[in-house]
Amino acid sequence: MLKSQLIHPEITAVLAAAGHHSTILIADGNYPSLNKRGPNAKLISMNLSPGLITVDQALQAILSAVPIEGAATMQTEPDGPYALDGDPPVWEDYRKSIKAAGLDLPLKPLEKWDFYDNVITPDHVLTIQTGDQQRYANLLLTIGVRMD
Repeated sequence: MLKSQLIHPEITAVLAAAGHHSTILIADGNYPSLNKRGPNAKLISMNLSPGLITVDQALQAILSAVPIEGAATMQTEPDGPYALDGDPPVWEDYRKSIKAAGLDLPLKPLEKWDFYDNVITPDHVLTIQTGDQQRYANLLLTIGVRMD
């Protein structure tokens, strides 16, 4: 029995095989996971129902399992139907989870098409599709180096 918060066998297997600079996308429920992923990425569906599971719940499990050195979000749009004034509330949840994991790691917002370009690379090893319905909840993590 595993002792970390992450006990999903397929996710654990992908992370065990991944290395430094590999990326993990924790996608919200609206992300086009079938066509916006890297050629080596495994897609794991964790979208049980709208709102379950959330990206932050998946983030907490991932942070318990592997070292993370980078975190990118999809930048909000200034106008249009998805526009937000300021950071989405979910980003504060990510900051709290990252801090609780003992990391000093800023969120790096990327313009939508740059975000997609950063996902669809050979370094992308895993997409966890969640049921999160919050706007701009996608989170792209970069695996770091184990130092202990």
